Amino acid sequence: MTSTLQYRFDGPEQAPVLILGPSLGTTWHMWDRQIPELTKHWRVFRFDLPGHGGAPAHPAASVADLAERLLGTLDGLGVQRFGYAGCAFGGAIGIELALRHPERMASLALIAASPRFGTADQFRQRGVIVRTNGLDPIARSSPERWFTGGFAAAQPAITEWAVQMVRTTDPGCYIAACEALASFDVRAELGRVGVPTLVLVGSDDQVTGPAEARTLVAGIPDARLAVVPGASHLVPVEQPGAVTDLLVRHFSSAWQPAFDTTSGHQMAISAPPVKPVLAAAPPMMPLAEIAPVAQPEVLGRPDPYDAGLKVRREVLGDAHVDRALAQADEFSGDFQEFITRYAWGEVWDRPGLDRRSRSCVTLTALVAGGHLEELAFHTRAALRNGLTPVEIKEVLLQAAVYCGVPAANSAFRVAQKVIREETTPQE
Repeated sequence: MTSTLQYRFDGPEQAPVLILGPSLGTTWHMWDRQIPELTKHWRVFRFDLPGHGGAPAHPAASVADLAERLLGTLDGLGVQRFGYAGCAFGGAIGIELALRHPERMASLALIAASPRFGTADQFRQRGVIVRTNGLDPIARSSPERWFTGGFAAAQPAITEWAVQMVRTTDPGCYIAACEALASFDVRAELGRVGVPTLVLVGSDDQVTGPAEARTLVAGIPDARLAVVPGASHLVPVEQPGAVTDLLVRHFSSAWQPAFDTTSGHQMAISAPPVKPVLAAAPPMMPLAEIAPVAQPEVLGRPDPYDAGLKVRREVLGDAHVDRALAQADEFSGDFQEFITRYAWGEVWDRPGLDRRSRSCVTLTALVAGGHLEELAFHTRAALRNGLTPVEIKEVLLQAAVYCGVPAANSAFRVAQKVIREETTPQE
């Protein structure tokens, strides 16, 4: 594990620092076309995500982890205050910095970003595909996600560059980044972003498009929207001139000062105060003193339901859990609560075995019991927990010896169908 990131500086040493954050699957070279103009005004700092662009392959567990690694890198370089522009995943890091370390940030630009990127299931599914097939399927489909069709056809060299950039990324770090995005959701916190923010999006972005951009603008108190026509997801590459012009204008006009001019002390950037919804009631004379209600002492362990629901969603997926809970009624609701609390909160959340091992045990038990319906969704869960199709095959072969060939024959049929569905890249 390392606490720093691979980086480079461009521009005059005494200029204020402007950080450019990359998208998932890209390197700092995605910003090459912005550098000549930006370095006239700022000292530009670019960084690579772990395992991208030849950076050391130290996977990060979350967006917050990457934000802390970035701050650790900057601390080592003596950079305390900066502007920040991030594209997609880089935008998530920017939001995280604005929420957790507002005193460090002077201004923010979010490009092709979102407070929540798709669904957790989508990103964990992408991780399953990469774990099974490597990065080649993701690399080959990247131009479709990143560029408009006309641009990709007219710029074959850039299209091939994009494919190779993804193909040379470390698969483990890419999967970890997918997991980080799966757990990233700051929709409820946008009102606390107190830094001046430009939200920039390509008009034809099908990944995080204008709808997501408007969500950011509606939630961030001091945010402006800019829609770049004729551009898709990787808008700094597809429309470099327009993006450069918008960044120069934003950071030139919306750079919050670091120091209070009256006191000389550094000021933290804070969000505007929350306006109360209800007016305060007029003062009244109390009829009697109301003593605070004594809170009963909570004995024993905390209720494992919430932890169980979290684990259940992470292992089985939001769609599966939402469907099961939605189908629960007065008759079956208690059972759903029971398995969430005890199967998932008490057992699956125990630290004694990792989730890969628990999946192996569960698959074997389901084969032994002939529970083929549950075997199907636990095969999906095993893939999400990190087992490869080859490892699942080995579990079923082992089960054939100890649980019987007929049971394993049915299990292979079910598992094979699920694995094909889950590991076949969507064209």
